Amino acid sequence: METEKYRILVVDDEIDIVEFLSYNLKKDGFTVEVAMDGHSAIEKAIEFKPHLILLDVMMPGMDGIETCEELRNHPVTKNTLIAFLTARSEDYSQIAGFDAGGDDYITKPIKPKVLISRIKALLKRIGKIETEEPKDDVFPKKGIYIDKERYVVYLNGEELSLPKKEFELLALLHSRPQKVFTRDEIYTAVWGDDIVVGDRTIDVHIRKLREKLGDDYIKTVKGVGYKFTS
Repeated sequence: METEKYRILVVDDEIDIVEFLSYNLKKDGFTVEVAMDGHSAIEKAIEFKPHLILLDVMMPGMDGIETCEELRNHPVTKNTLIAFLTARSEDYSQIAGFDAGGDDYITKPIKPKVLISRIKALLKRIGKIETEEPKDDVFPKKGIYIDKERYVVYLNGEELSLPKKEFELLALLHSRPQKVFTRDEIYTAVWGDDIVVGDRTIDVHIRKLREKLGDDYIKTVKGVGYKFTS
């Protein structure tokens, strides 16, 4: 992977961590910018347009969860990869992070080589999900249409913007209607083999999709996985 073409924003309120991460990322060839709090992270992200944001959870003022939610609500950063980097490993913290739109959850401390490996695995996800090409220029007035070029979903003719992982999960299920995708297949296709995520990650993302799409499109096959029904 040619890392010099990738931009990473490091967000943490501890200067020694920021310097440590910046040094190792730059050493590996990444272009790096830093921010020390949530508000400046949002401003920097809009200006810098990073491919990936390493975002600390525990920050004074606006914490990482709130920052992530704000980033997901901005048109410039709504699809930017976001990896939470934190010393907290409680399940509720991880679930809150994925609920907010995070793509990965990395627990500190972490060795530089392991961190770089996790980052490269995340970056490989950019543009990997393929979806159907439009048959014509008219979006269907009923059902779901996925526009892979603009990373948006049309629900009954209305544009719906989804966070990157929700989009990729929906695109995967939508690519083969009625096929039951196992949890392992979903993890591999959406998060990658090198990404370690919690057991409830898929469930959280499915729940978020159902909240936005309704309960008719994604069906649970107990003990197996999920399928898309038109």
